[in-house]
Amino acid sequence: MTGETKRWEDRAWRDIADKVARTSRRIGANFPHASVDGQYKLEPASWWTAGFWPGLLWLLVRDGEDADGRLRGYAEQCEKALDEVVLGYERLDHDIGFMWTLTSLARYKVTGEADSRRRALLAANLLLGRFNIRGRFIRAWNPWREGDRNEGWAIIDCMMNLPLLFWASRETGDPRYAHAARAHADTALEHFVRPDGSVYHIVIFDPETGERVGAAGGQGWSEHSAWSRGTSWAIYGFALAYRYTGDERYLNAAKRISHFFLANLPADHVPVWDFRIPADVPSYRDSSAGACAASGLLLIAEQVPEPESALYRDAGERILRSLYENYGAWNDPAQEGLILHGTSHYPERKNVDVPLIYGDYYFSEGIAKLRGSRELFW
Repeated sequence: MTGETKRWEDRAWRDIADKVARTSRRIGANFPHASVDGQYKLEPASWWTAGFWPGLLWLLVRDGEDADGRLRGYAEQCEKALDEVVLGYERLDHDIGFMWTLTSLARYKVTGEADSRRRALLAANLLLGRFNIRGRFIRAWNPWREGDRNEGWAIIDCMMNLPLLFWASRETGDPRYAHAARAHADTALEHFVRPDGSVYHIVIFDPETGERVGAAGGQGWSEHSAWSRGTSWAIYGFALAYRYTGDERYLNAAKRISHFFLANLPADHVPVWDFRIPADVPSYRDSSAGACAASGLLLIAEQVPEPESALYRDAGERILRSLYENYGAWNDPAQEGLILHGTSHYPERKNVDVPLIYGDYYFSEGIAKLRGSRELFW
């Protein structure tokens, strides 16, 4: 459709494609994370967000927005740059899933390249190696500094890393990867998801016995608060776990967490960075949480019957439309980010009220879904 009759999601897709075509000439085959004074700061390939820029490029390649092959070239160079990260090993953590799902697995699904399949399977094996059999969880981080002891830490973000393991089992016929993924999802269901649908960011286990020994606020305001991006990781992650397993417990968890998320949205449908903050704490929005949750809501909508499906589809569309119309930086040549007002880590005052590359990715993925794309990189 053209002119006044063109759907808003088609206009949004066109704006995404046009802006990335422009910004990619500077960003190239690098790894943007957060926008600083309008320009994305480029991080090393070992940083956890390394997959989101190439993942965004693969979305555009997949859906016909790369006539000259330039975007594909950048994405492929990014993937190759991650080879050094694998060989470095010590800097690898649970975000292996984020990094190689949106680089190697995305390329394999779009092009069928055998070397990308091998890279994705190698990444899946390394992720499997972080599984703690006693606690039935995937260890989150390595020590940030000398003396740190976080062998027993797991975080809600890892729900988005599990699809790499589920895929590896399907691809190889070896059930071990899926066994670990399901065990971690079960642990998250038991220990992370509260009865009201809110979630913990960090849960701490004894790494020797597997017993739960505590929790921490992490990027949320406190241990007992409700960090909105963690909520979105859980919505999408449990919806994906259901997609791979058919286990109704995961679908029901995704729904319960979604209802908490939606019930706590402000009038413009874009969440604040934590749903439970004191009145005197700034209530910055986190557009990245909204974008991720919206894409998860659209996946739930695909997996439930009407009229229930409409509830989740309409909610996801409302969030994405608000992001497009109220948070988009489409006509600002001084801003490389697509979506404004993301909050990365308020407790540490890092990257607050700025575009974030993962917000851009999930927004673009959500718009692609609204336009009919059903192939997921996850």
